[in-house]
Amino acid sequence: MNRPLIVSDCDEVLMHMVVPFRHWLDELHGIHFEFSRGFEHALLHKDSGDPVERAQIWALLHGFFVTEMHRQTPIAGAVEAMARLAERADIVIVTNIAEELGQARADQIHNHGLPYEVIGNGRGGAKGPTVARLIAERAAPLAFFIDDLSSNHVSVALESPACWRLHMVGEPEMAPHVTTAHEAHARIDDWDAAERWIAARLDEFDEVLEAR
Repeated sequence: MNRPLIVSDCDEVLMHMVVPFRHWLDELHGIHFEFSRGFEHALLHKDSGDPVERAQIWALLHGFFVTEMHRQTPIAGAVEAMARLAERADIVIVTNIAEELGQARADQIHNHGLPYEVIGNGRGGAKGPTVARLIAERAAPLAFFIDDLSSNHVSVALESPACWRLHMVGEPEMAPHVTTAHEAHARIDDWDAAERWIAARLDEFDEVLEAR
């Protein structure tokens, strides 16, 4: 039988992003990142207090990923948990990043001890179609999706309703300001508990197979 499949996001699930992004904005751009304001309103010019325009936010994000991915480090417990889960399931990392940065992102992730397939999903693309395609291609009998963004859980719930959806915001400074995704089956923000939750679903699946 084909193996179960875990599809995971990267930023704030496997790797810290918003905190190193905030440091970079402060150091080089004179911009303050206020987590409590929601991402599109969170960036403020330090000299005036005015919000940074949406187009500039996306340009800054792109610039960060072009030159600053070395600032990112793994979320506590992510590498170890994924290694153990990889013994029981295939793992694919789906990350929304510009196509030209796909190889650099894969190299970054692999160099941090996460040796899994990495798929670039474009900038801001809905992940539901990609997850549905992966499940179909692999004929996965059981699937999980892990992401920090509610919009991606909406997309995956629409395209693959049988997929288990775990909402995780692994950045402790950001997590209190993020509302739990209604379309997720669970919200867990640390990897010890998340691994136990996934493992319990895998155990249930194994029990059903053994009973057949």
